[in-house]
Formats: sequence, C-alpha cells, structure tokens
Amino acid sequence: MLFKKHLLNKSIAAITCIMAGQLSAAETETEPLQEIVVTGFRSSLAKAIDQKRDAFNVRESIMAEDIGKFPDLNIAESIQRVPGVAISREGGEGRNITLRGFAPEFTQTTLNGMQVPAGSDGLDSGGITVNSGRAFDFHVFASELFNRIDIQKTTTASMEEGGIAGTVDLYSAKPFDSEGLQALVSLQDGYNGLTEEHDPRVALMVSNTFADGKLGALASVAYSERTVRQEGFGSVRWTSPYANGDSWFEPENIVVNGTPAADCPAEEPLDCLYAPRLPRADFFGNNQERLGLTAAFQFRPSDNALFTLDVLHSELDNDRKNYNSMEWLLTHGEPGNFTGQTPLEFTLDPRGKYIVAGAFDDVTSWYESRKQTSDSKFDQYVLSGEFQFTDQLSLDAMIGSAKNDADREELRFYYRSVPHMYSYDYSNGNVAAVDYGDYDMTDPTNFVDVVNANNRNHNVRKENLTSKLDLTFEVENFQIKSGLHYNDREVQYSTGRGDNGTFDPVNYTMPFPYSDFGSGLDGPDLVPFLVADFDAIARDGLLEPGFTESLGEGWTVTEETLAAYIEFNNSIDIGTMVLRSNFGLRWVDTTVTSEALVGGTPVEIERGYDNYLPSMNLSLEVTEDVITRFSYGRSMTRPGLSSLNIAGPDFGYTTRTVSNLGNPELDPYESNDLDLGVEWYFGEEGLLAAAWFHKDIVVSLTTETVEKFVDSEFWPAIYADPEYDESYQADPALVPYTHFIPTNSTEGFTVKGYELTYQQPFTFLSGWASGFGVTANYTHVTAEDSRGLSPDSYNLTLYYEQEKFGGRISMNTRDDYLLGMPGGNGNAEERKYGPTHVDFSSFWHFNDNLTFSLEAINLTDEEERIYGTGDDNTLDLTREYSHTGRQLFLGVRYSL
Repeated sequence: MLFKKHLLNKSIAAITCIMAGQLSAAETETEPLQEIVVTGFRSSLAKAIDQKRDAFNVRESIMAEDIGKFPDLNIAESIQRVPGVAISREGGEGRNITLRGFAPEFTQTTLNGMQVPAGSDGLDSGGITVNSGRAFDFHVFASELFNRIDIQKTTTASMEEGGIAGTVDLYSAKPFDSEGLQALVSLQDGYNGLTEEHDPRVALMVSNTFADGKLGALASVAYSERTVRQEGFGSVRWTSPYANGDSWFEPENIVVNGTPAADCPAEEPLDCLYAPRLPRADFFGNNQERLGLTAAFQFRPSDNALFTLDVLHSELDNDRKNYNSMEWLLTHGEPGNFTGQTPLEFTLDPRGKYIVAGAFDDVTSWYESRKQTSDSKFDQYVLSGEFQFTDQLSLDAMIGSAKNDADREELRFYYRSVPHMYSYDYSNGNVAAVDYGDYDMTDPTNFVDVVNANNRNHNVRKENLTSKLDLTFEVENFQIKSGLHYNDREVQYSTGRGDNGTFDPVNYTMPFPYSDFGSGLDGPDLVPFLVADFDAIARDGLLEPGFTESLGEGWTVTEETLAAYIEFNNSIDIGTMVLRSNFGLRWVDTTVTSEALVGGTPVEIERGYDNYLPSMNLSLEVTEDVITRFSYGRSMTRPGLSSLNIAGPDFGYTTRTVSNLGNPELDPYESNDLDLGVEWYFGEEGLLAAAWFHKDIVVSLTTETVEKFVDSEFWPAIYADPEYDESYQADPALVPYTHFIPTNSTEGFTVKGYELTYQQPFTFLSGWASGFGVTANYTHVTAEDSRGLSPDSYNLTLYYEQEKFGGRISMNTRDDYLLGMPGGNGNAEERKYGPTHVDFSSFWHFNDNLTFSLEAINLTDEEERIYGTGDDNTLDLTREYSHTGRQLFLGVRYSL
C-alpha cells in the first residue's frame, strides 16, 4: 500500500546486506540461512520501535510480549515506562496517568476505537469518593486482556478530540492477529510481604481461525485477587491556632523548649506554631477481586471486506476496612465536649515554626472505623467493518457502546473516649513516637459514645455511544481521508443516606485484627488500638438496612458531539530524503445538557459550542536511519463534570447571591501545540531520540464573581422555594444576582518540556553478553500550573534475554509534585513525595510450550508520603506516610 516506500527501501537495503555477506560463502558452498527469532521483552520493544518509526504523528507504543502477555501486570505501570508519562498509585497499584505534565482528566482514552469511561472509588488521600470525572482509572482492567497500547502525543484530524495532553489507545486481541489455533493458560501465585497472604492470578485465552482464514473467534478470561494492607502514620495535615482561628488553652502554663519565630502576627506567639491536627496510626485493608472477559469474532467474506465484533466485560470489587487512632488536636482551646486540650510542653524546631514534640492533657480520642464496599462494572460492544471498494477507495465503519457502573457503600464510626494524657514526638522522622501515660487504649470502657459519621452510598453511571464513518481515497503517494464521528456521552451521579443509629461502644469493639501492625515502617512501632466490630453491629441489627436517595444531590450531564474532518497524507522524495506529511482540519459541535432536581423542581439547561481543530505532522527521513519531526495542532479538553453539574445551588435571596453551582455554558480548554523531534534508529533495534514540546493553553477555567441574571431555567425552582419571598425584591427575572461560579479565562498558561530516549540491545557484544539490553528515558516538564506535575521523571530498564531464559529490572522515579495550592489548613501548598519504584521480572522456557516466571513488584517497599509546607511554603510537615509491602509472583504459563 501507500506510504510504505521507506519500508521498501529498508527491506531492499537489508536484502542487499544479506546478499553481500553471503557472496563469498556462495562461491564455495551453499549454506542454509539461520533465522533469528526475537521474542519476549526484546521483541515487544522492537515492535514498538517499528510502530513509532512508521507513524505520521508523535507516537509511543507498548506491545504484548506474546498473546495474553503484557510487559507489566498493571496497565498504568506499563504506560509509565514511556517518556512523558508518570502515574499515581493507590494501594500499591497504578491507577491514573499524567501525560506531559497534565492531570489525568486531560488525557483521552479509547478502547478498540471508541472513547470509553472507566472509574472506581478510592481512598481519601486520592481525593476520590467515586470517580465521576473524565480521568480514566486504568486499574479497572486486567493487563492480560490487551495486546497493544498506543500513546498519541500529537493530534491528527481523524483522532477523537478531547485530550490536550494526548490520547491513549487500548486494543484487545483479535483472532486474525495470528493464524490457526492459539491457546494459553497462565497461573500465578502472588505473595505480599506485608500481608503475608497468597493471592491467585489466572488468565485463559483461546483463538482460532476457520474456513481458510475467513472466520475467526477469540475468547479470554483473566481473574485475580489482591490482599492489600496500607499501613502508616498520619496527621490529617498540620495547622496552627492562628490559621484555625483559635488559641492554645492557658499558654502561660506551657513549658516551651525553643524560641517561637518572631514573625507571628498573632498576639500570642505560640498560636503561630504548627502542630498535627489529628495525629493517628493509619490502616487501610482491602480485599480486591478483578475479573476480565473478552470475546472477538472476525469474518472476512472476501479480500475486500472484514467484519469485527469486540466484546469486553470487566469487574473490580473492593472490600475495605479502614482504622485510624485519631487524637483530637484539630481545634484548640479549653477542653470539653470532646474537643480542646490542655498543652503541657512543646519542643520546637530550630526555626521556631512547628512543634516537633508535644505533650497534652485532657485529649479526646476519636478512633475511626470504616467499612467500604465498592464495585465497578464495565461493558463494551463494538461492531466494525473495513471495506475496500476499489484499489483507491475504502471505508471504515464502526458503532459501539460502553457502560461503566461504579458504586460504593460506606459505614463510618467515631468512637470517642474520656479525656486523657497524650504526647507525640516526630524527632525520628515521619512516624511519631506516642505515649498515653497511664491511659489504657485497650479498655473499651474508656469509650463514652459513638458518632455515626457516615452511612451512605454513591453511584456513578457512565454511558458512551459512538458511531464512525471514515472514507479513504488513495492514489500513488497521496491519500485523502474524511469522516463523520458521532458521540453521545452521559454521566449520572446519585447518592443516598442510611440509618444513623446509636449504640453503646463498650459492647461493639474488638482488638486490632493484626498482631504485626506497623511492621516494616521506618520509625517507631505503631501502637495497636480498639476498632469497631462491624460483624457484631450487623448481627444485632443496630442499623436499619438500605438507603434513602438524596434527590437534591443527584445530577446528570450529557454531551452529544458531531465531528467532521478532512485529512491529507502524502509521501514525497526530496533528493535522497523522504518527507511524509499529514495535514487536516477537524470540526466538532458539542451540545451539553445538565440536569438536576433543585428544591424538588426539575431543572434542565442546554448549551452548545463548536471548535475547529487544525493539525499538521511532518516527518523527514533525513537518512535511512534518521527521522526529524515537526508537529502543530489545536487541541481541546472539555470542562470537568463538577464544573458543569447544577445540583444543589445555594440561592441567597436577601443578598442576591448564587454559589455552589456549576456552569453548563463553559467552553472547553483549548491549546496550541508545537512539537519538534529527532530520532536515530541505529544498529539492531537501537533508538536514540529527543523531543521538545510546547503547549500554549489559550482558553482555560477559573472561578470568578460574576454579576448576571439567574438562568431562566432556575426561575420555577426559585419561585417554588419556601424561603423565597417577593418582599426581598429579588425576583430573578428582574434583578441580577452575584454568582460565584466557574468561568472561562483567556489569560492562559504554558506547559513545555523535553524528552530523551535511549534504547539498545547489546548485540554488538559477543557470546552470552549479547543478551543484554537497555531502555531508558528522561522527561523534564515546566508549567505555570504545576498541580500533579513532576519537573523531572526517569525510567531505566536493564534486561537480559536468551532463548531459554531471561530477566529484567526496571526503575521508575519522579520528583515531588504539587497536589493543591493553597494546601489547606494554613499550608501554602500540599505536595506528594516522588517515589522510586523498582520492579523485577524473569522467565525460564522449559520447552516450546511451558514457561515459568518470577516477578517482583515494588522491590524496595517504597513509601508513599504527602506533606504540607506551612504558611511560608518552606516546611515539610507529614500528612500521610505509609507503605504497602513488596509483592512476588511465581507463575507458570502453557501455550500452544
């Protein structure tokens, strides 16, 4: 076909070299050629290089090592090996990605050609109840279901719009990927060094072609369990009485070791000292099950037609128990009513900014116990067809639907104690040494009452319907593509509240369920404590089952889009060089509908906008092995759904104000993108590449105070509100209100950086040493809005492979990154420690069908850490510090 001239040149050159090398041998005798087959991880890298080299745009690819065998056990952890990608983990597992410095919601994700939703629930530290936004939760899927991932870093007109950072394309396996019968079974035993539990991981796949290759069918199943314990010590942020709006009780009686900083604006200098709000030992336990099913059917009635049906189902279930031994330093002042405390002694840091060690009397324990159950179900059906009408004209058609249901139920109690003595000491690092004096933490009679802090459920339902028609006309080295793409996306959120019954805590406590709690942390041992007995609470029916839906908190946002594009692709010779070009323009019209029940009155707001997105990608083959690239594109990301939903607005009739309201009139983020790159493909499968990118965000979002009339769609709800009175002279049809709402901004910001990549098998070495190889990359990113961005990130993998055995060790690290600014509770910023993760993988081919493997994840048992920076942005105050243990997987794989 067209645009393969460079491949033909490479093939001719390779044949010429082979013939030249064999000429002398042919003069004397004819020897059979020995075929060298590259397999395993090295094969995956080689195929990925071919994909990158042949692409019109800037693209990275990750290829399966074999059918049903992806390079990593987690999709996000595979993607993080690519330059420009960093990931966030939860419970020791990769969840979301940041691409080129952008938050996860700026990356578009497609599966088998259509944009898909995937969400689940998360821990408090991740800021997620249930994912109702645009971010894609990669841990919902088993990696065994996929055989290829493309990371598109620059746009083309034919690509789905929506990802300023880029687009991640996932592809499941197809029966026509290989000929004849293919089957495999993979069994792994996973062991976690912290939980000391064994968990199964199973994958099955069978594929076959029939009727002389006209029919094909494939089915696969992947099932795994994970037993997770995330243990550590936290503060739930540090704050000062001054930032909190109160004061220490009887400061004149406090023994102070050190001198408070002189820049305190409060009347009492001690009130500017930072202390942990709720110092506590933390435990998050999770029993997780993941199930994935795929089926694919292909029918090729002739050489000019191909039909494909893809079906994918995934389930992720979590059963969590969370326990925290919080001590109340959240508010300051005279003790009483389970708050306040009497400070006894402070030891300050050398600068006099925070209390390294503190001793208190009259402190109340608020021991927290949480039971959370969640499930996420995903289903996708895609029917596609490829039709070659003539040698020049072809058509690709697709229709698909995808649905994701994510639910969570949470029951949370606070067991409150009698006042007692408490001290903490952070002198040794992130884990405080604590002391309770003569107070007995294990005596349930020390509990006074129970607060039912939360008994509710959350449900997020996302549905996508996609249809596409893509027409291609080719003649010699020129190609024209045009198409129509339609999407109907809907997100529904609902929540309900359950019974808040009370009971005597003395009868419903139990000892901490793990005797080795806190082992392996760098610091003092964690002190076990009493926790809620959820089984006894359920057994005695202390709470009425079920939930009552909170109708006023639910919302629905629908986006209907119609896109049309035209794209021109060309390949021309310029002397000895080859220039491949891609030009295009995409137009997309978006209609947004936001619905909610406001004060019992249904409200629906519909707005729309359209965008023109030009794109250009040039790749110049300077020599047979050197390619330079230049790309320009206009990209967009639609506003977050929290900015569009209209549930729960707060109308102030006497003040004529509106707050807690989304804005369906928002336009999307828009960016002008530039990319430059050079790639040198050397030796056998070697690559040395450098890329520079610059994204100029010209339309973004902010929150502003806007004076305007209330949208007319809200008027019936306002008139029906019992709190509205005509005497307020606040008729929304006659007078404007002051709105505190998200709005568009044209001030903009930039994100720029560069990526360096080096990849090479050491085939230039002789003998056994030729099995070594390396792949490494480095990314540097700067941005004016640096939330979620690590300025520097690195990847390094050293591998060794022979025909019978092999292994690799991989390291990934990223700089600390910003979570929030301001950081909350008087902290200028809240940041997250950039961890260094080291993983290991090895295999031994017993024979052509049977392979044994050993893999290790998080070999160094790396800690996760979040910290605040104080009021002057110079402190390092631990909010959360935890670890999840190293994981080992011993496996066997049999394939036909």
